[in-house]
Amino acid sequence: MSTLSFVHTENAPKALGPYSQAIIANGFVYTAGQIPIDPATNQVINGDVKEQTKLALANLSAVLEAAGTSLKKVVKTTVFLKDMNTFSQMNEVYESAFDGHKPARSAVEVARLPKDVLVEIECVAVLN
Repeated sequence: MSTLSFVHTENAPKALGPYSQAIIANGFVYTAGQIPIDPATNQVINGDVKEQTKLALANLSAVLEAAGTSLKKVVKTTVFLKDMNTFSQMNEVYESAFDGHKPARSAVEVARLPKDVLVEIECVAVLN
């Protein structure tokens, strides 16, 4: 059986429940969904989907960095949107953050997200 390593960083929001920010197993990092909470204040930022996506991705990047990897090593993301009509705005920020890297991705509209945010993003990445 593989050993599991639990990832924690103060540079991303604390888990809102009984789960880890990420887990490392078999050379992969599996992150929890990241939402636009400012880790310094532990508060959701007000803003449109572009601003919220930018912070969610910054939080995701911080978790990946704490695990020893980066956005450049992401193999799959899942994006949860409050409103699929905001897909193009989210996608603009997403594309910029991944800077030419194009992991596999699913994007779905959901009825509601934690803390009533507009976007949540999770991923799977390989370790460096």
